[in-house]
Amino acid sequence: MSASAILRLQKVGFSIEQVEALADFMDTQAASKVDLMEVKAELKADVAEAKAELKADVAEVKAELAETKIELKVDLAEIRAELKADLAEMKASMRQLELRMTIRLGALQAVLVAIVAALVKLL
Repeated sequence: MSASAILRLQKVGFSIEQVEALADFMDTQAASKVDLMEVKAELKADVAEAKAELKADVAEVKAELAETKIELKVDLAEIRAELKADLAEMKASMRQLELRMTIRLGALQAVLVAIVAALVKLL
């Protein structure tokens, strides 16, 4: 506490003991410039540590995303291969069905021709 502050307090009726007690209290309660600089340094250290942790976390997430991307590409390639195989199998099945239907249609036509020929002879 400055000398002028002490004089002003004494002029308004504070005793020397009260002024000294008030000065002691203020000295213990008020933060000094050094205290503030220490807190600032601690905060800077905490922020730097948090940044480093965040960078590490981001790097880890990026690595996991890259790994997931590779896994998805592999899965997609497998699915494409399975779909191509299924499509080829379906085409082959359709071709077999087409051949069987053609044979049945041919047989049906032969039966119809025979029936028509028999009806022509009978009539």
